[in-house]
Amino acid sequence: MGSLRTRNVNRLQERPGRLKILHLGKYDGDVGGIERHLRALLRGMPSEIEVVNLVAHDRGVTDQHRRNGYSTTRVATYGSIASVALAPTMPAVARRLHRQHGFDLVHLHFPDPLGHLTALALPHGVRRVISWHSDIVKQQWALSLYWPFLQSFVRNADALIGATPQHFSSSVQIPAGKPGQIREVIPYGFDPAALAPSDETRRKLDELLAERADRPVIFALGRHVYYKGFDVLIRAMKSVDASLWIGGRGPLTASLMQLAIDLALADRVKFVGFIPDHLLKAYYEACDVFCMPSVARAEQFGLVQLEAMYCCKPVVTTRLGTGVEFVTIDGETGLLVPPGDANALATALRSLLDNSALRARLGAAGKRRVSELFSVEQMVQKTIAVYRRVLMEPYPPSRAG
Repeated sequence: MGSLRTRNVNRLQERPGRLKILHLGKYDGDVGGIERHLRALLRGMPSEIEVVNLVAHDRGVTDQHRRNGYSTTRVATYGSIASVALAPTMPAVARRLHRQHGFDLVHLHFPDPLGHLTALALPHGVRRVISWHSDIVKQQWALSLYWPFLQSFVRNADALIGATPQHFSSSVQIPAGKPGQIREVIPYGFDPAALAPSDETRRKLDELLAERADRPVIFALGRHVYYKGFDVLIRAMKSVDASLWIGGRGPLTASLMQLAIDLALADRVKFVGFIPDHLLKAYYEACDVFCMPSVARAEQFGLVQLEAMYCCKPVVTTRLGTGVEFVTIDGETGLLVPPGDANALATALRSLLDNSALRARLGAAGKRRVSELFSVEQMVQKTIAVYRRVLMEPYPPSRAG
């Protein structure tokens, strides 16, 4: 045991800082919060750490690009089952990349059964770190089949990272770890550069301010999927005298648009579609209140809250017993209501729209909280520290899962 530890220490001393990390990042681009988190993490990595991001493509081709200091390989994908990409060649691509780079460590982002399978294809000596973003909530039929494999793999990982204490305390799927498993809370980092103003941003802001005229505006943003609760927010708008702008897109976009029509709200509920990063700040600046009406524990954090708080906007969100409540503090940086309760949501929105002083106080407190707790620098440095701790430990005698 001692000789193995010495061998690992010598290895790190021989190549100080020269870590080679494979991330299994699910998808590329602005698909969702995990992808945006991963982009900020990898973009913040120092140049002496080599990073490759392996993801599923949205088409049936495999390609590669290099941006922001790291390379991304996108593997041909042919649809999905139970929200898992069908990318059958990903394990083989991972092995090929390992032969090229010689990875020290693979960093997975769970839930991700495809990433799990891909990691198993790598050699025994490649250490495993898992960021636990959420329990599997919706696909219960698939979870019943996957459960024993999930439990074994997570139990035997070298390290487990959660963005908030609630990621660990509220999970019903994280098993007890093996002896010596590292468990670390590392809050997601917010990069202010993502919302840096530009001439184009200012032009868009002028356009939005002219469009809103004298009517208050509520802004919501995210993938149009079940757990985001946009249908509840639209129903709440029946008793809120304001306009609602919903950014993003997804499989439920058409049904949400139809709901707004059915409730005679089409003139006040606007679907603005995908918003590129360089225009996001204009929407946050133009609104009065940001709302994240999530209804299920699949919402573990909500990075959009950080963006709104950075722009001094109060947040209305829901009590899910997850990391959402670590980000927005009820009565301090925003208001929390029961999930799925359109009436309670409407009441909270009205209380903020009717009280400019309250909006200003909560908004200012939110910006302070982002600056104090959620920097990219702390996220990157703490993640690198976990990598180094893992690589200082002896190799396990066997792997399971």
